[in-house]
Amino acid sequence: MTSPTVSTPQPASAPTRAALFQVVATAFVSLFCVVGLAFWGLPFFYDFMVRQFGWTHAQVTSGNALAKLVVGPVFAVLAGYIVDRFGPRRILMLGVTLAGVALIALAGATTITLFRAFFLLNALGYVLGGPLPVQVLLSRWFDRARGKAMGMAYLGIGLGGAVAPWMATPLVARFGWQLALATIGAFIIVLALPMAWALPEASTSAQTSTTRPAASLRPALTSRAFFLLAIGSMCSIAAVSGTQQTLKLFLSFDLHYSQIAATRIISLVLACSMAGRLLMGWLADRWPKKRVMLLIYALVAAGIPLLFAAGFPPAMYGFAAVFGLGLGGEYMIVPLMAAELFGVEMLGRMMGIMLAAGGVAEALAPWTVGAIHDATGSYAGGFVVLLVIAIAGLLSAAALPSSPSRAAA
Repeated sequence: MTSPTVSTPQPASAPTRAALFQVVATAFVSLFCVVGLAFWGLPFFYDFMVRQFGWTHAQVTSGNALAKLVVGPVFAVLAGYIVDRFGPRRILMLGVTLAGVALIALAGATTITLFRAFFLLNALGYVLGGPLPVQVLLSRWFDRARGKAMGMAYLGIGLGGAVAPWMATPLVARFGWQLALATIGAFIIVLALPMAWALPEASTSAQTSTTRPAASLRPALTSRAFFLLAIGSMCSIAAVSGTQQTLKLFLSFDLHYSQIAATRIISLVLACSMAGRLLMGWLADRWPKKRVMLLIYALVAAGIPLLFAAGFPPAMYGFAAVFGLGLGGEYMIVPLMAAELFGVEMLGRMMGIMLAAGGVAEALAPWTVGAIHDATGSYAGGFVVLLVIAIAGLLSAAALPSSPSRAAA
């Protein structure tokens, strides 16, 4: 049954530099748009919604919570199977389109019900056009330089998140926040969809993986290593999302920052995250992946306490630097660690499960912090909760095995 032409396809066995560059560039742009602009950029508009519609802090963060709880558990796992079977190209095209349409629709949402409904599209765009297909795409095309490729592509998240407030601020001043949000949504479609459409269809591992039976997930899913990786990932994502999703509200309402001052801090966090992505990607190709993961999770945990001294301006800049470096490596270290422990053949399905679990954490953390603020009038209690969760993630990562052989055992 096996044919020599199928088992050793010449073009796929030696991908050209142009093809590799195109893959990284497409991954970069997809993350720039779907995660940087549509996900990290959206909280910039929360305070406008609170002021115009009278919604509470918990309500404006509940859209993300409900969307991730509904979309994540179902579509993330399904998306993982689709990516493993058919490749990332088609799912990326759908994802970036949905992310752009979601922002256009959210710009016209005048009730909390419509806001939550359109947030479902945003979450679906994140699942289909964000980290999951990009992680599989890069893991299939790169081997020895996988960490560097991930770091370069994941710069898109930091750049998109850093650019979003500066892109939105003049648009808001000139046209109002609703037209500004719709403009960013249209920009996502125009920029990212053509690049996803032109993406090369498959690499060597992608072609050969479709000719073999899919590897069983059961041994991996029942292992102690998978349990620890999932818990550590969920805790770290909860700490990152709970902090970043409420940062603009904290700066605007608790610290009374102006729009420009708040934009400066948010952009600095995400600019530092870009340095973090390059640094952690470089380290991941040279250090054991577990050591890099511990460093990332420690930076996230160390950044949160600085928020308690937010009234002292240097503390906020320290927070931006420390937390931003951790934020930069957080999303990309989990697929690198999973590929290290379990291989890339089942990475799409495994990361689909991870994304579903992480989506629950990503959904509940900002909503919980917002609810604590509404009950107490302060974000201090919520930040304590996030710090405890971040430390729990660090301890889970510390208990991970450091090699594939130990994970199998």
